[in-house]
Amino acid sequence: MNVLIIGSGGREQAIANAFSRSKKTDRIIVAPGNAGIARHYSTITLPGFGDILSYCEQEQIGLVFIGPEIPIEAGLADYLRSCSIPVVGPSAKAARIETSKSFAKDLMQKYNIPTARGWIADNFETAVSIIDKSHFPIVLKADGLAAGKGVFIAGDRVEARRFLQDTMINGCFGSAGNSVLIEEFLEGWEVSLFVFCDGENFRTTLFSQDHKQLHDNDMGPNTGGMGAFAPVPNAEAYREEIEQKIIKPVLAALKSEGCPYQGVLYCGLMITAEGAKVIEFNCRFGDPETQALLPLLNSDFLDVCLHITQNKVDKLRLEWIEDSSVAVVLASDGYPGTYKKGLPIQIEPSIEDSVIYAGVDSGKEHGAMSLELITAGGRVLNILGRGKDLQQARSDAYSKVVLGQFDGMTFRKDIGLRKNEIPEPIRDL
Repeated sequence: MNVLIIGSGGREQAIANAFSRSKKTDRIIVAPGNAGIARHYSTITLPGFGDILSYCEQEQIGLVFIGPEIPIEAGLADYLRSCSIPVVGPSAKAARIETSKSFAKDLMQKYNIPTARGWIADNFETAVSIIDKSHFPIVLKADGLAAGKGVFIAGDRVEARRFLQDTMINGCFGSAGNSVLIEEFLEGWEVSLFVFCDGENFRTTLFSQDHKQLHDNDMGPNTGGMGAFAPVPNAEAYREEIEQKIIKPVLAALKSEGCPYQGVLYCGLMITAEGAKVIEFNCRFGDPETQALLPLLNSDFLDVCLHITQNKVDKLRLEWIEDSSVAVVLASDGYPGTYKKGLPIQIEPSIEDSVIYAGVDSGKEHGAMSLELITAGGRVLNILGRGKDLQQARSDAYSKVVLGQFDGMTFRKDIGLRKNEIPEPIRDL
């Protein structure tokens, strides 16, 4: 079967790598991909929905996998399904679980799904009146899509007002910040879980854990993710609770609201003293958790996707390699703010199979087909490590980091070192 992957980042290469391990996959094409992905797979630019459909028909594409949230929000999955093209990706209506934080919060509150208490403000004055009555710290979130950067933990009213000013008045996240979700701050530790869904049934993956802040010890600004590891053994004790109290109810809720979910659902969770609570849902695989998770999948990934598109997830049996995996993000100096582009990247050939390409381009002085790579984004590369346990996987990953270099390269040195401890339950006095 020929497979078309929509997207251009590290997540999409990780998905392509997973498809490549299937004996049932013939050709893998990534649209648009990037210069690093093009070292391993065919890439093509397909700017419009019609272009994608024509390509699928001409090249006998048997499956389309949509990586990022923006084309999902735009309705690409709906369009392809209406044209009888098998696709992994939810409808635009179901994708509101990510693309509208107000929709997601209202849904969880309506169906009693464990989450932080929250309030929606659709103008600056209302938002200020809410924070003026709040206990700090509080969590502020741009309502729409903000590339993983629209979340801020405010320690006091000054910080909160500054975020609201930047988001709602100055428009730093564009229309995504026209409304803001204000949430109580949850204490505990975070974990990610992916769910394969066909509209009726679901199967969950191993747990993984992202590291959002730029610097070690979870310091610095929020980013799209600076690294991840899988599995997360401490989370296994919560799996049944999460499936029964969160995943099953939210999928039933979406179906009741007229938008059954078919695709990959991301659950961002906080393990608190009161149990697991939802931080956020995403309508696709997360980045960089996917890069750490998919190398451990022992099941045929194409089979997994066909179970989704053929509404047979109830018959799906997932098998996993009993290893640990670590993904370390190498980022440009200045990320998640402004940063230079066009810096040469040097990678030792010995680690090529452990490199996931994200924000890269071809060296312009050598033409479009140059073998030289240059930086073209904030998160440039992912370096993967494997081992029998997390310590070995970390050691493997960080031994390879020094073999991939570019000027100003920055990365966290503590991926996988969180203690994952939760506070003691609050007891009545």
